[in-house]
Amino acid sequence: MKIAYLVNQYPKVSHSFIRREILALERQGIEVARVAVRGWGDTLVDPEDQRERAQTRYVLQGGALGLAGAVLRQMVATPVRFARALGLAWRMGQRAARPWPIHLIYLAEACRMLPWVADVRHLHAHFGTNSAEVAMLVHALGGPAYSFTVHGPEEFDQPEFLHLAEKIRRAAFVVAISSYGRSQLYRWIGERDWVKVQVVHCGIEPAFHAGEIAAPPAAPRIVCVGRLCEQKGQLLLVSAVERLVRKGTPVELVLAGDGEMRPQIEALIERSSLQQHVRITGWIGSDTVRAEIVAARALVLPSFAEGLPVVIMEAMALRRPVLSTYVAGIPELVRPGREGWLFAAGDVDALVAALEEMLATAPATLEAMGRAAQVRVLERHAIDTEAAKLARLFKAGPQAQQSALREPLAQATERAA
Repeated sequence: MKIAYLVNQYPKVSHSFIRREILALERQGIEVARVAVRGWGDTLVDPEDQRERAQTRYVLQGGALGLAGAVLRQMVATPVRFARALGLAWRMGQRAARPWPIHLIYLAEACRMLPWVADVRHLHAHFGTNSAEVAMLVHALGGPAYSFTVHGPEEFDQPEFLHLAEKIRRAAFVVAISSYGRSQLYRWIGERDWVKVQVVHCGIEPAFHAGEIAAPPAAPRIVCVGRLCEQKGQLLLVSAVERLVRKGTPVELVLAGDGEMRPQIEALIERSSLQQHVRITGWIGSDTVRAEIVAARALVLPSFAEGLPVVIMEAMALRRPVLSTYVAGIPELVRPGREGWLFAAGDVDALVAALEEMLATAPATLEAMGRAAQVRVLERHAIDTEAAKLARLFKAGPQAQQSALREPLAQATERAA
């Protein structure tokens, strides 16, 4: 069986979870064609990402002429379908997150992509934003049935302006990465379509946590992995570290990542005279991320908005406790006092208290929490187990898909009763 994956930008440092999913599906015996809108010229430090790029076709690589030629061919080949898809693109541009001409570009991207998926059985997109719309327009033009994975928080911030309900209505099924994500989708669609929303977790590869893993170090080092952006809360974290330093509490923070807020974070570090306590790595590959997590006592992620961060899964797989917020799907995985600490988002006092408690915790206790974290994450986020759930849906035909989808919902209803 052959399917296609569509991602706005692939491969990408922060999208390693998509790569893992694709490779796991291929281990299930499914052939996966990679398609991305952009990303062919990005600098990649991870050899695995470099290999993935060599297998990926890029919609915009042909430029405006490539898109225009694809639109003309489609207008001539299937004028009725093209007209219907054009009407759909126009409707998607009304009261939308982006102006209506952008949605006509999405239609052009769908025309460009359509011949590439002529031999695939199913098209799956990641994120409910523009990639899901392009997949929907490919289907409207006569392409295969489609589905998409919703991660959040972007989709939950503006579901009406993304026309999420329409994308779900036309999809064969939709994936949420947590129960929280599923509940948010339920809010914006009719009960009739609830059956389409399936929970499939992002997963961890066995190789990521294979081999000997050192016990948490005695050094008071913590690591925060993620894009340096407003939703991850790194400014709050630096402020918390400043308070600890003023109290005389030994602490070292590694901010592993890069992003649009790096200048602001660096300015705060300098104003607070924390150059000896806070280090920013910039973009790093998966091997270096792993090394930074293992070199730390714990992972801290003071996010304001999330889906369910993959880095939390990675830290738990590497037997490191997690400090994070009561946001989105995080409490489904991290239980306070067992695998880590949870605190109120945006509350610097609560963050400082959690950090103080973790730094004062005996190494043996941290090690026991890390072992419990690994057990929990592997029970819930093993990549081959989660990919098998997707494979069953991809392999089912449209009628079988609906039957497969309805059975878990019916069982859940019976349990509730």
